Amino acid sequence: MDYQVAIIGGGPAGYTAAEAAARAGLRVVLFEKRALGGVCLNEGCIPTKTLLYSAKVLDTARGAQKYAVGVEGLSFDLPKIVARKQKVVRKLVLGIKSRLTAAGVEIVAGEAAIADRNHVLCGGQAYSCDNLLLCTGSETFVPPIPGVERVPYWTHRDALDSKALPHSLVVVGGGVIGLEFASFFRSLGAEVTVVEMMDEILGGMDRELAALLRADYAKRGVRFLTSTRVTSLEGDDTVVRVAVENADGPAVLEAERVLLSVGRRPVTQGFGLENLPLEKTGRGQLRVDSHMQTSLPGVYVCGDLTGQSLLAHTAVREAEVAVHHILGQDDAMSYRAIPAVVYTNPEIAGVGQTEDTLRSQGIAYRAVRLPMAYSGRFVAENEGVNGTCKLLLGEDNRVLGVHVLGNPASELITLGGMAIQLGLTAEQWARMVFPHPTVGEIFKEACAEGIR
Repeated sequence: MDYQVAIIGGGPAGYTAAEAAARAGLRVVLFEKRALGGVCLNEGCIPTKTLLYSAKVLDTARGAQKYAVGVEGLSFDLPKIVARKQKVVRKLVLGIKSRLTAAGVEIVAGEAAIADRNHVLCGGQAYSCDNLLLCTGSETFVPPIPGVERVPYWTHRDALDSKALPHSLVVVGGGVIGLEFASFFRSLGAEVTVVEMMDEILGGMDRELAALLRADYAKRGVRFLTSTRVTSLEGDDTVVRVAVENADGPAVLEAERVLLSVGRRPVTQGFGLENLPLEKTGRGQLRVDSHMQTSLPGVYVCGDLTGQSLLAHTAVREAEVAVHHILGQDDAMSYRAIPAVVYTNPEIAGVGQTEDTLRSQGIAYRAVRLPMAYSGRFVAENEGVNGTCKLLLGEDNRVLGVHVLGNPASELITLGGMAIQLGLTAEQWARMVFPHPTVGEIFKEACAEGIR
């Protein structure tokens, strides 16, 4: 069987590349060993946001009196919340399959193995290809904590499917995944403790806004232990004991459940990657050029396997670039304006440089901070809620970084990414006409503040 493009992995990178290549008239085969959509759709981005929206509705109903609305008999049904999550996932998976089929992609279910740069084996059959795209994604990293193999810990997958609310939960890891689950279970009433080895949560995000988010959740009852190391785990299905150590000395936390969420790592084993003599970077990552092509012509790497940015939207763009290169179209990958979002309540989002990265590179900048209350729409819809918008401007007033704490940061941050990618100055951005009243007007206000 001969194909112009063979793709291993049906996540955001894989299914994006498959559809784009097929619609351009290429013969495409896509291999997926589990379910189309990959981690993002089946056990990551979409299911977590579905759960979090239920929690957000619950939080909104609890605070309805602030908006002169009475709500009586407030309750939630966790099994039904989980069932709705599963329904949403099924609908979207079927949608992806339908789109790929309509585009003419051949979908092969099973574990694919690379024989060489032009041949892939799956289900006892050999598939020939002119171009090979590796989009194998990432997997949960379980840290080698003493006792971890004897404790019934949760990963994000277990937390997604739990139909019973734990009375108490220890979250090991204060990154995006950990904070989102801490937010969800706290909204439902669980006692939550977050243990983070670094001195602040949400590493890589703006530290100032991360600290504000932490303070907000601390007021809601989430306990944070930063600069704290987990030294051992022990327990059973009824109680887990988490031994920790920090500047105050050793301590033991007890909880009904423990969630391990210290990060993810690219999947590099199990599909014959070793059969390709690919160059690696000094950090051990597969070397790719600006077209996502490896050191072997015709072999491309997209998505989490690059180790560059383990985000679904990055994977989608990388896949587009790779397919464009195969088609002979002029395109190149840029990581200058990759948005990052944490879907807590309130949301926090950032794009471009942070103050930490600018300082580390010795780049001069000015930080412009404005309360989100400068937006009339934000005040109208967020009674008693604070938020912050921060712009980082270079010496020429060019926008280098944009960071927002406050709803709906996830929707607003695209505007910041566009400003950075287009190289706008604060003056140029401020001349844009923003609809009124919108929360997005905060950027126009911040730009105006920055050029005064």
